[in-house]
Amino acid sequence: MTTTLRLIWLDTRLGTIELARMPAYVIPTLLMPVMLYAFFGLPYAAPGSDAAVTLGSYAAFAVIGVALFQFGVGIAVDRTSPWELYLRTLPIPAIARFIARLASALIFAFSSALLVVAAGLTIGHASVPPLVWVRLVAALATGAVVFGLLGIAIGYWTSPKASVPIANVLYLFLAFVGGLWIPPQLLPAIVAPISPFTPTRQYGELVWSSMLGKPWPAQALVTLAAYAAIFLAIALWGYRRNEGQRYH
Repeated sequence: MTTTLRLIWLDTRLGTIELARMPAYVIPTLLMPVMLYAFFGLPYAAPGSDAAVTLGSYAAFAVIGVALFQFGVGIAVDRTSPWELYLRTLPIPAIARFIARLASALIFAFSSALLVVAAGLTIGHASVPPLVWVRLVAALATGAVVFGLLGIAIGYWTSPKASVPIANVLYLFLAFVGGLWIPPQLLPAIVAPISPFTPTRQYGELVWSSMLGKPWPAQALVTLAAYAAIFLAIALWGYRRNEGQRYH
């Protein structure tokens, strides 16, 4: 167990440092969610509970972006690198690699979400009690795991060129349909019926409940757990499939 934990720590540290040295990754990752919040979220951020809910929505949007792009695109590109090929020859459990990638993503995800929070507190009319921040962090972390697993699945099932458009389409589509960009009650009639069945909508329900000081909906937790199990199974399948293709 100690050896596995040390491997997870080393892999997390290495992955985080590597990404931090890439301005082309860091700058868009950190700035895009807060820019979209400033342009599109603030019109819905009237003083009061609406401001807090809007802040939470765009913080969740920031987390999803990191999860999909850091994993979906990052893993697809890494699969072709000599360093990744070397790592795959080492006796490191697949789950340890996944945990390390998730831990690294959490660092960037919360950094991006923190900028949204700062904007919400300064120009977004949001006023949030201290206990709500704890609940928000827990909700964001839950979503980071779920969508991180989706990103890992994308990374092991797509090519480097295909991963970028696929991650983009899923990112924007799921965020919109899930009600993270505009309130769910304002969604177009064509997408409103499918919104409750998307992982982003259930993620939003956790975040919105946290911001309003309400208990987490049991349905949201169960649905997200089901999605996490599905994404994990697909990710492991893709990992083993890639392993078999390269090392059979």
